[in-house]
Amino acid sequence: MNLKQKIGQMLIVGFKGKTASAEIKKLIREYHIGGVILFSRNIGTPNEILQLTTDLQLEAKNAGYERPLFICIDQENGAVRRLGDGTTIVPGAMLLGATHKPELAYEAGKITGSELKALGINWNLAPIVDVNNNPLNPVIGVRSFGENPHHVSQFALEMIKGMQEVGVITTLKHFPGHGDTEVDSHLDLPIITHDINRLHEVELVPFKTCIANGADTVMTAHVYFPAIEQEFNRPATLSKKVISGLLRDKLGFDGVVTTDCMEMDAIAKRIGTEKGGVEAVKAGVDLVMVSHLYDRQINTIEAIYNAVKDGELSEERIDESLTRINRLKDQYINWSQIEEKPKVSQDVGSKEHQYISEKIYEKGITIAENDHIFPIKLSEEDRLLVVYPRNDYATLVEDQRYATMTLGKEIQKLHTNTDVIQLETPIKDKDIKEVLSKANEYKYIIVGTLNAFSDQQQQKLVRELIKTNIPIVAIATRSPYDLNYFFGLKGAICTYEFSKPALRMAAHALFGKVNVKGKLPVTLSKASS
Repeated sequence: MNLKQKIGQMLIVGFKGKTASAEIKKLIREYHIGGVILFSRNIGTPNEILQLTTDLQLEAKNAGYERPLFICIDQENGAVRRLGDGTTIVPGAMLLGATHKPELAYEAGKITGSELKALGINWNLAPIVDVNNNPLNPVIGVRSFGENPHHVSQFALEMIKGMQEVGVITTLKHFPGHGDTEVDSHLDLPIITHDINRLHEVELVPFKTCIANGADTVMTAHVYFPAIEQEFNRPATLSKKVISGLLRDKLGFDGVVTTDCMEMDAIAKRIGTEKGGVEAVKAGVDLVMVSHLYDRQINTIEAIYNAVKDGELSEERIDESLTRINRLKDQYINWSQIEEKPKVSQDVGSKEHQYISEKIYEKGITIAENDHIFPIKLSEEDRLLVVYPRNDYATLVEDQRYATMTLGKEIQKLHTNTDVIQLETPIKDKDIKEVLSKANEYKYIIVGTLNAFSDQQQQKLVRELIKTNIPIVAIATRSPYDLNYFFGLKGAICTYEFSKPALRMAAHALFGKVNVKGKLPVTLSKASS
């Protein structure tokens, strides 16, 4: 490879469409990019996914690649998942954490990994090992296994083992920790001000545990840590003190380090994607992720190339990264895995996988409050109201395709005399008044909340309903921290995600059809009303 192609190997790029675009083909042929990231825009049926990943690999092979492409995806499960119909819906991190059974994280990892591998995806950008110790975190939250660093370590380690066992590369993210933030790095630069001792006691614990047990890759956080990096507002992704000093030298990680997407606003709107790519490589990063725009992808390669030509970066520094990249590829992927006429394995979306997944949901869905109300007893004549906000996806990393809520339908299947009100967001005062005007017609009211911890109108709705003295049950369909804001509920259930299996399990738990066994992996502390 020439220098520009060597640098190309350090790029992970995305593209639009369910078939290989002209742009991605050019990036493969001319620049020898190291890998591709898939998003929902690339995801069709399992057959379409496998055909796409095969076509990408064959394009690379025909371009003279010595090793196949990395093909990666954010299949964290739960709140952040990319695979769609025909695949198994696997519980997300906080629901797994609520089982308090790390062996179930292994099962979830194994199912996830085997289905990804069967679809030609060799690298999962999971698990998240951030310790979610900030109830107001807008971007991690239920994507974390919980608030205890040792709990997070156990679950992350088991999930990694499950994916590695079936031959899928894993990722620890977001180094050195994104759990104690109140800013989404997709939108701005978060700052974590803890001193280095606290970081070693909390944020770094899962990273250290997983690195000591054979972590494959580490993804950097676009977060500023002044305790490590003295230059004001220099995020970890661009910090030599964080990447080379802390991660490599002090924690002893010699595997592949990848950035988070360099088009996130914490980078793109500050230093810029292209210049950020140069600074990330100078800091010690091996793979630079530019997930969306073709021009930025080309320009990032050119910026790194010019930095080498100008003496700002050495070619030896590029070669160091290539050595690590090639070592990882040799461990996990080879051309013999690429079939020209691929066929999807029957494991994908299999009844066995669905059965295992359902059992995990049963062990993770949590009855968080119960004032002698469960199981709810109703006669056929008793009317039930289910009310919840229309659930737009909550953060930019989440997938709009899954912004659907089936809670009302699942409850109606079990009690036909049920009315469902889905409120447009943001919820207006007149909508709250309308719900209240109907409240006395019902024996019980079930309220689904979606990130009510950051939505005062949702909080107002639930509080006003509680004042009616009709028994109110809340189902926190994403963040369990919603329950901090309500006093006087007769019962509360946490699902940690609004996937269909989670909401179905919650509906069955309401009526005692299943005995859910989850216990909160985070602490709730009631806020003053």
